[in-house]
Amino acid sequence: MESNKNKSTPRTTTRNRKTRSSSNDVSGANTSSIQNGVARKVVEEEEDESLTSEPQTNGHGSSTSKESHPYPSLLEDILLTEDEEDSKKILFKKIRISFEFDIVIAALTLAAFVTRFYKLDQPHHVVFDEIHFGKHINMYIKNTFYYDAHPPLGNQLVSAVSYLAGYKGDFKFDHIGQAYKSLVPLVAMRLIPALCGTLLVPLTYSLMIELKYKQKTAAIAAFLILTDTALLTQSRFILMESMLLCFSLFGLLCVIKFSKHSTRLVSIGWWAWLTLGSISLTLAVCIKYAGLYSWYLASYIIWSDYWTRILGNRFISDRLALGHALARGIVCTVVPVTVYLAVFYAHFHILHKAGPHDTVMTSAFQASLEGGLASITKGQPLEIVHGSQVTLRYTTGKPCWLHSHAHMYPILYQDKRGSSHQQQVTCYTFKDVNNWWIVKHPDRNSITVDSPPSPIRHGDVIQLIHGMTLRALNSHDVGAPMSPQHQEVSCYVDYNISMPAQNLWRVEILNRDSVGDVWHTIRSVVRLVHTNSSQALKFSGKHLPDWGFHQYEVVTSKELNHDTVQWNVEEHRYTKQEYEDDKDRERDLVNAEMIPIKSIRLSFWSKFIELQYKMLLHESSGVSNHMYSSEPIEWPTLTRGIAYWISTEHNGQVHLLGNLVTWYSGLVSLVLYPTLLTFYLLRRRRLCYDISQSEWSQFCRSGEVFFVAYCLHYLPYYFLERTLFLHHYLTALVFKILLTASLVQHLDYLVQTKLRIRLIHFLYNLLVFVWIASILFTYKKFSVLSYGTTPLSAVDIVRLKWKDSWDFIVHKQ
Repeated sequence: MESNKNKSTPRTTTRNRKTRSSSNDVSGANTSSIQNGVARKVVEEEEDESLTSEPQTNGHGSSTSKESHPYPSLLEDILLTEDEEDSKKILFKKIRISFEFDIVIAALTLAAFVTRFYKLDQPHHVVFDEIHFGKHINMYIKNTFYYDAHPPLGNQLVSAVSYLAGYKGDFKFDHIGQAYKSLVPLVAMRLIPALCGTLLVPLTYSLMIELKYKQKTAAIAAFLILTDTALLTQSRFILMESMLLCFSLFGLLCVIKFSKHSTRLVSIGWWAWLTLGSISLTLAVCIKYAGLYSWYLASYIIWSDYWTRILGNRFISDRLALGHALARGIVCTVVPVTVYLAVFYAHFHILHKAGPHDTVMTSAFQASLEGGLASITKGQPLEIVHGSQVTLRYTTGKPCWLHSHAHMYPILYQDKRGSSHQQQVTCYTFKDVNNWWIVKHPDRNSITVDSPPSPIRHGDVIQLIHGMTLRALNSHDVGAPMSPQHQEVSCYVDYNISMPAQNLWRVEILNRDSVGDVWHTIRSVVRLVHTNSSQALKFSGKHLPDWGFHQYEVVTSKELNHDTVQWNVEEHRYTKQEYEDDKDRERDLVNAEMIPIKSIRLSFWSKFIELQYKMLLHESSGVSNHMYSSEPIEWPTLTRGIAYWISTEHNGQVHLLGNLVTWYSGLVSLVLYPTLLTFYLLRRRRLCYDISQSEWSQFCRSGEVFFVAYCLHYLPYYFLERTLFLHHYLTALVFKILLTASLVQHLDYLVQTKLRIRLIHFLYNLLVFVWIASILFTYKKFSVLSYGTTPLSAVDIVRLKWKDSWDFIVHKQ
């Protein structure tokens, strides 16, 4: 009877065994949560029997096992795989909800709120990059278009709160240290970064709990985030990093929660957590493109889970496995694309007026803005004809216009090559009278417009006459001054030598599918092909020397399909004979075909594609040699910080500087983890299992999430050719902190299981206590540099300078 009873209740026995073992599990789970008065909503569901078993210990104190999968995959041991019967009954499963209060997470969150919001309006001055983001907020409030290399969501969030607080966008962010006026709702403008900085603490705690770490380990991780002065500083001002971190961590938390439901395609949890994770991670990308690194990590987790728990599950049919793949693929593509496009749709919808950054965009984009290029070109003819006076703008990159002036190329270039000694042709980045060119028919001497006008069509051959010097655009088989592999472009000067003019150009309209075969102002993108050499007029991007006034070089190139050979007409007017009076001139202009007085309507897709191209490929306008810039190799050791602000009355200042104890502890973790991993792998290769299977899984999980995440968020900066600052390291710092906390738990496990001497246990706990106390002491000492409200003397600054490389500012004794 007893044997039959045992056979009839295998699932109950398994569940009881798991319940008993859960108190010793790495997560602390529900038992630990209830004991500490835990604060989260628990959904209890049936669990299946684990397919893995603990390895046995050999006579040497090590454990051996014959399992076929010695290296666990990500999250493999967090979750229990449902069987076929459960998958059929899941829609009808009863869900019991209970509420628990976690005093630890509540206390840590409260502490984070207090530290982030304490005197949030202080200093009442513009701090570091608030000068840039403040200008962007002004433009949002006034619906004025601006250009920025970063996505706009962060500015949108801060602008929305500022608008609700009554801000009118009237404060000019002129310089760092400028005092805010009383009408500026400074607390509201700094609210979103401070709130996101506060949420980092509970998000860190929850992420560790979801990954099955003990509650005290989660508390240590949250404490390290709470007491890092760099994260505190970055959360208190109008800066983007706290928002980026908040969305990234919440997205990863959702993905980890999704993994608990990953085999249950028809459950609400499956769709809810994966969708929320995709939305949050995409919002992180919409703050800064550095959020893509978190997306890479999340994608690895999602598809690693699919490989292990779906494809590796013999109870799941091929059709269901395919359904899982399609569902994951759809959610991970459709949701991010939709969110990303929605952010930019709002961006274009709000910023519909012309602004100071218009010239970065193409003429068509400028003309689509209210009060933009359309206000300048209003009334000008639409079609380019023989006799048109035009300015030709380089379309795709840096704004500049085809230009010439009455100066010749030097007889010899710097490399001793001979030139044509013809009139210089350049690309000039400013509006100038020398930018005007006249479109002339090659078989006629007249440069006036015919009656009726004869439009230029795709494939027509023309001459371009410089408006001020009346010399024709020309090219010869002579190497260009800065790009000898290309031909020189000039305006032809007749020296009565055996060098005839080669001044014929064929007009090729590249977007004629959308604008037609007739050459139009602004909208038509053209390629001008030199008929003698079959090479296209090209912007080389190289600066000419002093003799060329450092303007950009223009050449002809055989690369006909490159973006650098694209031009469009911006300003346009007809060349006509003298009018008898003003009435005759006005009558002629009225009869001409005009572009609309209203802004040109450019589609969302046209604007989106152009702005994305500019954001990803346009040259950065940032300072190239900032005194507080740093290299990635300097970040882990906190070699130098950044001066954000300093008081004019005393030495009180805001200086971005992390908690030195935390940062160096993380540096030790980055060395210790791969060392231990290598040791364990070598030992396991010899079938010596020094730690239990559950602890090995947890250790691997630390690497697959935290160590990999750190590398993803840190190493790419070594390959960026731009000015970098310490705040670029903060995302990687968070994962380094999480890795540190996980190693504290692992070392605790080793001490408890391998060193069975109570004195050693006591000494280890004492060491951890001293370590935490030193972190708290360092935080208290350096928090004055996060708030900037404490007057400091020169002696105080010297005492804070723990490293010689730290550049604090002392201007008062």
